[in-house]
Amino acid sequence: MISPCILVCAIDDKTGYCFGCGRTRDEIASWTAYTDGERRELMERLPQRLETVERRPRRETKRQRLAKERGTA
Repeated sequence: MISPCILVCAIDDKTGYCFGCGRTRDEIASWTAYTDGERRELMERLPQRLETVERRPRRETKRQRLAKERGTA
C-alpha cells in the first residue's frame, strides 16, 4: 500500500495538516479504508498543502537559546 508518511507525525494547529505528509487526522485514520485511486488522488494534493504548513521547530533549539541569551535573537 502506498503512503506519504515520512514518520514526522505532528499536526500543524493552524492548518490541521501533518508536518510530515500533509494529511489531516481524519485522512490518516482512514488511509487503509481508501481505495488505491483515492489515495493517489489525495497524494497529488499533498505537495500544495505542505507549502501552507509553518515549519517552525516544535521546541527551542540550543542555537536559538544561546542567541536569545546573547540578545541577538
